[in-house]
Amino acid sequence: MTLLTTVFAAIICTIVWYRNAPNSEMKVGVLCFMYWGASLMWLIDAIFEYAELQAEYFNPDPLSMLNDLYLGLSVVALGLIIWLVILLVKDPKGAVRATLFKKK
Repeated sequence: MTLLTTVFAAIICTIVWYRNAPNSEMKVGVLCFMYWGASLMWLIDAIFEYAELQAEYFNPDPLSMLNDLYLGLSVVALGLIIWLVILLVKDPKGAVRATLFKKK
């Protein structure tokens, strides 16, 4: 489930990035790289787990699947938090700077 969750997040993020490809103000490419990197990590993990468990790999118990789903969702949430911090630091539209230095 971790692999599926991060792959779906990476695909959605890539579609959003591709639709706005020439204009990268929101730094969505950084988010895509994080999600594709996480997907690659979970793919390698799945390969090694399959090598260890063989046929049992395809019959996980429901509690294990639920734990994997929570882990995948937390990875997606952490990626969004990191992306938001990068966005606030880079401030591509100048919104944070305008708010902080607004004259009263």
